[in-house]
Amino acid sequence: VQLQASGGGLVQSGGSLRLSCAASGSVFGASVMGWYRQAPGKQRELVATITSGGNTRYADSVEGRFTISRDNTKNTVRLQMSDLQPEDTAVYYCNIKRLVTPVYTYWGQGTQVTVSS
Repeated sequence: VQLQASGGGLVQSGGSLRLSCAASGSVFGASVMGWYRQAPGKQRELVATITSGGNTRYADSVEGRFTISRDNTKNTVRLQMSDLQPEDTAVYYCNIKRLVTPVYTYWGQGTQVTVSS
């Protein structure tokens, strides 16, 4: 499985960005797709995930500002980010995982999001 992410960039505080990620290869159903981020000097943290059934989970820090969605027919996941703040600055990574056989976890290459104050 390969993940191709796009959509990062530089935005002012209060602005919006949308990240997209497309999965290709042997993608099976019943997978969880999501976004994680890593700021300089910090550990990678969960931002949001979505199951193939549409159940979502958000980090407290982004709840109400970010929205995750997916298209199962195209194996894509998107993250709409609004009201961005400087503390959202990080490299954002797309992730897909499957917790039933065949079990797997794959990461995308990361896309930089920078929010200026």
